This record gives sequence, C-alpha cells and structure tokens, in this order.
Amino acid sequence: MSADGFTRMSIYGINLDLFSSSPIVILKVDDENRYLPIWIGQQEARSILMKIQNQTFSRPLTHDLAVNLVSELGGTLQSVTVTELKNSTFFAKITLAINGRSVDVDSRPSDALALAIRSGAEIFASDTVIEEAAVEFEEAMEDAPEEEVVDKFKDWMNRVSPEDFK
Repeated sequence: MSADGFTRMSIYGINLDLFSSSPIVILKVDDENRYLPIWIGQQEARSILMKIQNQTFSRPLTHDLAVNLVSELGGTLQSVTVTELKNSTFFAKITLAINGRSVDVDSRPSDALALAIRSGAEIFASDTVIEEAAVEFEEAMEDAPEEEVVDKFKDWMNRVSPEDFK
C-alpha cells in the first residue's frame, strides 16, 4: 500500500476475455508482480492498442482530439486514476492542470487510459481497488518468456469473470 492511498500503474497490455469476447486492459503495479484487469469496450481497446503500436493517422481520432483540445486551451493532463470498483464497474477520474489550478473530471477508465497513453499523464489506481481486483503472480512477468506470460494470463482469464470483482 502507498502512503497516500494511490499506487502508480502502467499499461501492461490489452487482452481478450475468451468467454465474453470483451477486451481487457491490463494495468501493472510499478515494481511489483500485481496486475489490474479492467474490462473495456472495443473502441477504447482499439484506441489504446493503436497508440501502443505507434499507429498514426492523418486526422486526429477522438482521444487524440480530446488531448489536443486540452492542450490548445492551455491545459495539461496531469494524471488519471482508477478510483473505485462498484458493482463490477470501475470508475476513474482525469486530473487536468488549467490556468494554475487542478481540475478533476469523472471518466470511464478506458477513456482515461486512452488519454493518458497519448499525453504521457501518470496512471494511478486506488489501493482499495488494487486490493479488491488485482491479480498477483509469483515471479516477474518481465523475466518470463513472452509465450509463458500469455499462457499464464490465458489460464487466469479462463477462470475469471467480471462478476468475480463484485
């Protein structure tokens, strides 16, 4: 647990729930072997994945547009935070810095993460959410061969459903 109740995270990747065919964004607790899976929509998964893969387009997509709007209005995206888990639904907030003040905006985690990956904003999750919903592996996934990591997540995903996070 962190001192302020929030833990720094990073986007580890996107996977697919084999039962529901829903995408899952996987957040990783920095410097730990704990992962936070969040079921998201197809469009948001595509938006996050396109940025992870460094795909660019001649015109801005929706999340690119939002980041550009904030920037053109003199603001910056400071951070996104997964704030709570209620009835199998994750909640988030986006923290903006505008004209010397901090502004929090409610958001779906998927949109907040798509904005964070485009803007370089820090990603956090509340310690309560991590305690409720994170998955922990014994050894570091970064040290394991990629196919072993995929197999471990597939095995875990075969045993879990969104209802497990109530």
